[in-house]
Amino acid sequence: MAKTSTTTQGLRAAIERSGYYPALVAEAVEAAVGGEPMRSYLVHQETTFDQNEVRRHVTVLVLTANRFIVSHTDEQAADTTSPTPYATTSTESVKLGRISSIVVSRVVANPESYTPGTLPREIVLTIGWGAVSRIDLEPAACGDPDCEADHGYTGSSTADDLSLRVSEAGDGPETVRQALAFAQALSEATADLR
Repeated sequence: MAKTSTTTQGLRAAIERSGYYPALVAEAVEAAVGGEPMRSYLVHQETTFDQNEVRRHVTVLVLTANRFIVSHTDEQAADTTSPTPYATTSTESVKLGRISSIVVSRVVANPESYTPGTLPREIVLTIGWGAVSRIDLEPAACGDPDCEADHGYTGSSTADDLSLRVSEAGDGPETVRQALAFAQALSEATADLR
C-alpha cells in the first residue's frame, strides 16, 4: 500500500477514529491490500450486547482495481481457552468478478416529502459472492386442508456473505455517506466487468 496515498491516509485515519485496536486492524488490512492502490473503503465499528457482556467488532471494506477485501475483527473475553482477553482478525480477498449481488436498502423519513440527495436515516449494505449461503426449509403442503400426504420440503437459498447496517443516529451522517459512496464505487467496479 502506498503510504503517501490520500485514500490510504484516510483509511488509516478512519481506523484510528474507530478506536478499536487500530494497530491490529490496520496491519491486517494493509497486509491484505498489499501494494494495490485503493479506490474506496468503509470502516464500520459496531457495539453489540451479548447477555451480560458488551462486545465490539469492526469491519473494514476495501475496494481495489481487482479485489474486494473484507476485514473483520472481534474481541473475546478471557475463557477456558485463554486466560486473557483476545481479539480475532480475519481478512478475505474476493476477485471483483465473483461478486454476484450488491443490495443497498435505504430507510428514509417522510418519504412523501423526500428530496433527491437527502441522506437516508440508515442503510443496509448486503454483498454476495457465493462464499456463504443460508438455506431456509419448511414442510411443503398442498391446498387440501385434509391432506395428510408427505409433500417433502420447500425452501429458499439466500446469499449471506456480508450484511452491514449503518445508521445516522448510531454511526453519524458521515459514515452513512461513506457507506453509500462505497456501495456506488463497488457497484460501478463490478458493472465494468460485465
